[in-house]
This record gives sequence, structure tokens and C-alpha cells, in this order.
Amino acid sequence: MIEKNIFAGFGGQGVLLMGQLLAAAAMHEGKHTTWVPSYGPEMRGGTANCSVILSDKEIDSPMVTRPTALIVMNRPSLEKFEDTVVPGGSIFVNSSMIDVKVQRTDVKAYYVPCNELAAELGNNKVANMIMLGAYLGYSKCVDIETVLKALLEKLGERKAKLIPLNREALLKGAACVK
Repeated sequence: MIEKNIFAGFGGQGVLLMGQLLAAAAMHEGKHTTWVPSYGPEMRGGTANCSVILSDKEIDSPMVTRPTALIVMNRPSLEKFEDTVVPGGSIFVNSSMIDVKVQRTDVKAYYVPCNELAAELGNNKVANMIMLGAYLGYSKCVDIETVLKALLEKLGERKAKLIPLNREALLKGAACVK
């Protein structure tokens, strides 16, 4: 098993956090992983993306030029990375922010209204967790509970009260791809 992913959006959408949590969860489950962030100097509001590789074997290079999955939170990211996905790969689109469809016919496209679903949960900040849940629901590469364990480590015990909301967001996202 080898998963090569690109998560992309603009600063403030939690794109880098999605990648960090996926990589940390993979390590908890004994997989080999890499996480490489990339962002513009603007940070919040500027472009941000990260690549995450998950594998059962050692990883030769942390660079992802041909992802098996693309997870995009805004239109410029879709336009930038759509053509890089391998044929037969998957593209996860935040349909709340992206008003166009995936143009390619040789990939699977999943449209997830992340912002609307986050609003239903009462917290717009979990849109990224909804998208991560959609990816996990499709790929099953790591368990959602392992991602929550990684999130708790990242947040610390002071913010443990946020775990139930994030669990709900991840499950809501996973339900979008069933």
C-alpha cells in the first residue's frame, strides 16, 4: 500500500493540519509516512499545501508530483493540482468553495460541502475535519479514532473538549463518500 496525497487550499483553512494529522495517525498505526508543507509568505489567506505519503514500506522520496489523491479546499488549488493526479486517482473537492467540476474523466471526483456541513455542526472551523473525514471514509488508510488521538496530542489536554466535535465532523465527512 502506498498513498501519495496533496492537501491544498489557502492559509487558515486547516490544510496543513489535515496533513499533519494524517501523517501522525499513520505513524501511530506503524506505517511509514512523510509530511512536507508548502505555503506562501502571506500565511493566512495565502496559498498552502502539503504532501503526505503513507506506505507499508520505506519511502524513497518525500516529494509528491503525481498524487493518488488530491484534497482541495479552494478553486485555485483545484486549478493548480488537478492535472497532477494519476489516472484512476481521486479528487476531493470542497464544493462549498469551488463552483466548478473536475474536468478530468479518468479520476474519481467527490464533492463535499465542507463549509455547509461545518455550519450544521455549529463551528465553521471544522470544515477541514469534514474533508479529512471524507478522504478517510474513502481511503480507509488510517482509523478515524487514531486521527483523533493525534489531534488530542496536537491540541493538548486543555482543549480535549474539542475532540467530540471533531469526531462528529470526521464522521460526517466519511458519510459523504459512502
